[in-house]
Amino acid sequence: MNRTIRQLIADDVPVRAIGVHDGLSAILAQKAGFEALWAGGLGISASHGVPDAGILTMTEFHQDAVRIRRSTTLPVIADVDAGFGDVDVVRRMVKLYDSAGIDAVCIEDKQYPKRNSFLDGHLLEEPSVFARKIEAAKSSQQSDEFMVIARLESLIAGSTMEDAVSRALVYAKAGADAILIHSRLKTPAEIETFSREARTAGLTVPLFAVPTTYHTTSVDQLHEMGIAGMIYANQLIRGSITAMEHVLSRLYADGSTTAMEPEISTLKELFSLVDTDTLDGLKSWSGLAPAVGAQA
Repeated sequence: MNRTIRQLIADDVPVRAIGVHDGLSAILAQKAGFEALWAGGLGISASHGVPDAGILTMTEFHQDAVRIRRSTTLPVIADVDAGFGDVDVVRRMVKLYDSAGIDAVCIEDKQYPKRNSFLDGHLLEEPSVFARKIEAAKSSQQSDEFMVIARLESLIAGSTMEDAVSRALVYAKAGADAILIHSRLKTPAEIETFSREARTAGLTVPLFAVPTTYHTTSVDQLHEMGIAGMIYANQLIRGSITAMEHVLSRLYADGSTTAMEPEISTLKELFSLVDTDTLDGLKSWSGLAPAVGAQA
């Protein structure tokens, strides 16, 4: 049985959460040994062929998170943008995700329509308004292990470190189980400073970070800075784009798949990943039993 996010943090295990966008990517992430999954807004939006800009509905995000949940036994953290609406919507959102077995939701403190954090033009929510969303989320959960992670976008939006620390304290007081501090610098300098100053100011909840731009910093280095969870939010879908483009270009150029066959997974490997051999009808497929309607 996999440990919950709370248990991993309590055991001081660095929580590596890999961004996944469907059931197959979730299965592959679990097979690779990651501790948790991130049902991320960018990956899910891209898999629908739309930008990560608040275009998909809560229903669409929830459906994909449930597909991920059903495909794996790892804990799942669901990216829920800014909560999809006001406090009433947040209450319903938490009930839906919690009842589906999602382990945590991550809500960001930006105004609608949200923009991906690596774009410009962000509008931060007022801390008191966002704190009410956190309070509503916590009051609506049913399971004790469920977590509400408050995602701080101060450093993304160009605000000050003082603002980021102040917001973190407000969100923790409102009931947030953890704080995700986001930065798009190429070094973890802001993350390290925030971790130190927030702890000095009295913040006690675990910290998460997203090392997309400061990717040369290792898991162990971030953990030493006080980061409990590292979210690798988009690398898997970016890698899948590269792989698919390679297959498509080779097939288009060669007119057959012969040259690429040694480079791609076999059908046997694909069948194994999705437990095809557990199907009740497998014997009839393999010719070991007569097909339906066949003459005796």
